[in-house]
Amino acid sequence: MNYSTLKKTVALSFASLMAVSVAFAQTDSTSTDSASTTSTEPTTAKVFGGLGQYRKFSIGINGGVTSPFSALGGTNDYLKSDLNLGYGISFRQQLSHSFGLILDIHGGKVGGNNNDIENADPATYTQKEFETRFWSATLGGQWNFGSIDFAHRKNSVNFFLNAGAGLAMYKPQTTATAGGELQPYTSDDSYIKELVIPVGAGVKFRLSDVTALNLGYTVNFVDGDNFDGYKRGYPTRDKYSYGYAGLEFTLGSKSKPNLDWVNPVAMMYDELYDETLRQEVEALKGRVSSVETAVSDLKKDSDGDGVSDQFDKCPNTPAGTVVDGAGCAIVFPKADSTDTATAYSNIQFEFDSSVLRTSAYPALDATSSDLRSSGAVVTVKGYASSEGTAAHNMQLSKDRANSVKTYLVNSGVEAKKLKVKGYGETNPVADNSTEEGRVLNRRVEFSK
Repeated sequence: MNYSTLKKTVALSFASLMAVSVAFAQTDSTSTDSASTTSTEPTTAKVFGGLGQYRKFSIGINGGVTSPFSALGGTNDYLKSDLNLGYGISFRQQLSHSFGLILDIHGGKVGGNNNDIENADPATYTQKEFETRFWSATLGGQWNFGSIDFAHRKNSVNFFLNAGAGLAMYKPQTTATAGGELQPYTSDDSYIKELVIPVGAGVKFRLSDVTALNLGYTVNFVDGDNFDGYKRGYPTRDKYSYGYAGLEFTLGSKSKPNLDWVNPVAMMYDELYDETLRQEVEALKGRVSSVETAVSDLKKDSDGDGVSDQFDKCPNTPAGTVVDGAGCAIVFPKADSTDTATAYSNIQFEFDSSVLRTSAYPALDATSSDLRSSGAVVTVKGYASSEGTAAHNMQLSKDRANSVKTYLVNSGVEAKKLKVKGYGETNPVADNSTEEGRVLNRRVEFSK
């Protein structure tokens, strides 16, 4: 099969495939419209549900025309272009709504000539015609710019940019005579291998959720100056362009949406107004309201004593009353004065404390004076009120008795004249059910 026949066969096959795909898209669209009046297809995909919920892998075929010229401009070794057939296949893995990796494989022929060019410098344009057969394989990125469409809930048109790098294999032929026989550029008519960098743009039309029509234009920059069979010299580099149309087919489960056409703004809207989510939000509001009510109850303090009603065991205490943690008034015993202090008077202590109060010093000093002059032996007996455990109160009573003994010894009383005994919460002298009684029971007594 010669090249002309191949070109016609590829073009015919490609056109037939496009017609079948368009017909399939129309059938798919008609069935969808008759089944539902909405513009979206049911999907369980979530905005932040991960890539696994989408179809991402696509295979495409394309065909079009090649040219040694570029829409971006630049120098050329030939002044006229011969339009020739190019074709290719692509494999794309979409990584997000807007970016994917794409492997492109292209082949075809590029040609140009300097025939019938008036006033052309023969020293510059020495070759009359060239024809280069090529193959290339490149890996690059594709950036979509239509993933958010505020006019439609489901995208139907995406614009994209491509860029990448890869290997080009080409075999140029040239002739210095118009209409002359083309001769190989290399002595053995072998393929030349060079780096190629494709940069392109295009637009993608959704024919169905599986099929898309791509129209694009790519400029391929070759890292060499011999692609057209003429080496002008450094720093020039050759290039060729490729304008194409193609079909792309997305593979995967039909139950998953195609990531190319998902509109994340519409998905977020649907997810926000999902009935289940709305029910969860309402339930959360109810729980928040319950917590706020509970906090308000905790803060309620009817008598203003600083203890909330839920923990106040003595409600309605008069304003300004000093209360304990249960909201009950604290009764402070009157301090013994120096004039009325007598030896061997009971020594009172604060709640859960074995530290001597300064008000106890006069009675202790009188007791010390009598013991030093009389040489009597006494028992120092410690007691506690009934708050806390019995074991704790027993230790507390001993600590209180030892505090009194330490004071007397430091004031000159012989330690052997003092015996210490702890009785805990036993032998109360007042009712432990009242604060007044508990105050009196926090004491140390003397017995001879």
